[in-house]
Amino acid sequence: MFRRFTINFALISICLDAVFVILALAVAAHLRPLMSKLPFAANIYQPLEIPNSLYIIFPISWVGILLLLSVYDGRRNLHVTDEIINLTIGSVLASVFLAGTLYLSFRQTSRILFLAFVLLAFLFQFFWRMLIRLVFRLGTIRPEQRRVLIAGAGPVGRQLQGQISQNPHLGLTLVGFLDDDPKKLQSDPEILGSLSNARKIATRFRADDVVIALPHRAYKKVNKLVVEMHDLAVKVWVIPDYFQLALHKAVVEEFAGIPMLDLRAPALNDYQRMVKRAFDLAISMFVLPPSLIIMGIIALMIRLEGSGPILFSQQRVGENGRLFWMHKFRTMVPNAEQMRHLVERTDEKGNLIHKTMEDPRVTSVGRFLRRTSLDELPQLFNVIAGDMSLIGPRPELPYLVKQYEPWQRTRFAVPQGITGWWQVNGRSDKPMHLHTEDDLYYVRNYSLILDIRILLKTVATVIRGRGAY
Repeated sequence: MFRRFTINFALISICLDAVFVILALAVAAHLRPLMSKLPFAANIYQPLEIPNSLYIIFPISWVGILLLLSVYDGRRNLHVTDEIINLTIGSVLASVFLAGTLYLSFRQTSRILFLAFVLLAFLFQFFWRMLIRLVFRLGTIRPEQRRVLIAGAGPVGRQLQGQISQNPHLGLTLVGFLDDDPKKLQSDPEILGSLSNARKIATRFRADDVVIALPHRAYKKVNKLVVEMHDLAVKVWVIPDYFQLALHKAVVEEFAGIPMLDLRAPALNDYQRMVKRAFDLAISMFVLPPSLIIMGIIALMIRLEGSGPILFSQQRVGENGRLFWMHKFRTMVPNAEQMRHLVERTDEKGNLIHKTMEDPRVTSVGRFLRRTSLDELPQLFNVIAGDMSLIGPRPELPYLVKQYEPWQRTRFAVPQGITGWWQVNGRSDKPMHLHTEDDLYYVRNYSLILDIRILLKTVATVIRGRGAY
């Protein structure tokens, strides 16, 4: 049967890609005369002859690069976005490599033909992948079915159950749970028995996979479970209870050659981080020249109003809890930090409120700068230096972070930003203990489109001046 996540499927994928690379090269050669009408193309009226060696070099090189990037690893490309991203990156690298190969060998090859080949090769490989995903999704081809038994009917086990039910295309079938809780054993029909009967139940229900999803306090039972399954034809998986301690998510990586759990894994993968950084630098460098003129005028206004530094630099908590110095235009009197007690208070729930609309420490110029958010302009240099991003949760003061509950610290799983989801949905109208939930929404739903959306909404919010004080 044609099944995903198998060696056979990977080999078929490699063969298909190689065939489509050869086909793209042949089709591009025959299409070349039709492209003679393009203003930048030479007039060629017959299909070009491609050296036979290129029909060998091109597919081997292209497929080899995709192999190096794990494009044929079905489990690493479980989600369609991951597969498209990896295929695109692999195709770009393969194109660059082949362009270099042609430059050093077959320099007479038409550049228009090569560009057409690259486009066709990518589209062929893209569409067959999307087609096979559609076929699997519609159930035309049934994936390999694996029967899953979960040891532990707690929150982690139930979360896994939800993932299995939401992704039927993975071919996983839940046969039931194991749990030692007497109440659950009596009231929940999905619980097939206690942990002590794991071997019998796994055999009776023909389980292919046994997933241990026990809380940390029950980990002394893990060794016994694993030993009992040792001679059965089942795969044993363990979901470490340490995942609840993770800042955002936990991943397994090698550290000094030893596989370890990284509990501070960033929320953004390498590709997302690269795109976000490029977006930050492009926008920052674009707005910096006119901003420098505005910053010069603001500096003069602050100096004319009175003595004290023009800039206010303060230590803030950045991504993953790293401390850095954030820069703003000074909007308060020079000794504002010593007057903090005048404005800080706690609400009826005991949450600390450190900003107020009638803050006596704010200067006249400072009030204007805060209302227009122009006091944030020096943070463009923080963005360029890599300490911050344009978009992200607002960098918080260290003494406030010490009062965070563990779940609130997830906001530090992404780069902190000048503006963010909280700012465009209330800004200072929402105090610290409420805007954290808005930040978590951003962490869980990050995308470049969301960044662009927030940036556009920020302009509108600043113009209205809502919630800025």
